[in-house]
Amino acid sequence: MAERIESLKAAFLAGFCLTLAFFLTTLVNNLVLATNFEQLRSLATDPFNVQSLVSVGIVCFCGLLFGVTYRYIIRADKNPQLKAGGVLAFGLVRGLTQVEVGLSYSKNVLPFVVLGVESILWFGLAAFFLDTAMQLGWIKPFQGI
Repeated sequence: MAERIESLKAAFLAGFCLTLAFFLTTLVNNLVLATNFEQLRSLATDPFNVQSLVSVGIVCFCGLLFGVTYRYIIRADKNPQLKAGGVLAFGLVRGLTQVEVGLSYSKNVLPFVVLGVESILWFGLAAFFLDTAMQLGWIKPFQGI
């Protein structure tokens, strides 16, 4: 039961981190990228519509899954390749899917590339906070069965 509680703590921390990162990057997209770069105008979104609420839910759920998985991936290892691999696995799956959708529905793929890079950054940020929480003892690394 203790392992499940630690996984739940990791899930909530990562979910919070991804949701916060989503709001920050959406703000940057709306205020900076979409207003200053013609090719990135499609990044501007209305934060108060159903699509945005669904996006927040998906981002939060991805963070929850990442938090649990990341804790099990790294265990008590200090291997930076495992950590980077976990971040890239989640970030690239989400990011490359966005690029693929962009290629299918738009002639301008640049906004989707930006979204893909953002995805990798989100998971990197969540991994940083998970690692920090583990170093501080707030979350215990998975010890195995």
